[in-house]
Amino acid sequence: ELVETDFGKVPLEKVLDTGRFDFEKAEQHPLWFKELNGFRDHVPETEEYGIRSFVYRERRPFDPMKLKEFINRSWPGVIRAKGFFWLATRPHHVGEISQAGALIRTGKRGLWWASVPKHKWPDHPEWKAAIKPYLDPIWGDRRQEIVFIGCDPLNEADIRAQLDSCLVSETDFMPGRWRDLADPFPSWERDAATS
Repeated sequence: ELVETDFGKVPLEKVLDTGRFDFEKAEQHPLWFKELNGFRDHVPETEEYGIRSFVYRERRPFDPMKLKEFINRSWPGVIRAKGFFWLATRPHHVGEISQAGALIRTGKRGLWWASVPKHKWPDHPEWKAAIKPYLDPIWGDRRQEIVFIGCDPLNEADIRAQLDSCLVSETDFMPGRWRDLADPFPSWERDAATS
């Protein structure tokens, strides 16, 4: 059965406890055994189709106009990209980017923890341990983190250079200085009240 979804929204009864998957039957299939135990002629999909990926990470914010220009260019070889970003003009909000084929979508994901008063942070030791590697003394948890997945002619060095050129030059957190940068992205303020 094929279940059509938009953004993963599907009636749970269509996918949970359906009784359609039989683990014991599946693990007896010869291809299951070959895949689990490896076989001499197996070619991983990454090699067979030349699929590769990389993650772009940076702490400084993007200049909104420069990022918009990057988004409007073609990205040869990129099949899928997704992740989050921050714009210099929007220091409190996490931006989300999702690209599949010719479709690129951006929007507000939520707030950076650095924008939330510390007395409202979770007090769980597991949460504190999980967030600690992401907290920078200057930027807090604000960062660019976008994965690019593709095949030839994907040019990682070129995409990294293009994104680097979208970053503000300052290495200190200066939201007042960036407030007046041109920002062509739709407003996220209407959504801010529901964050």
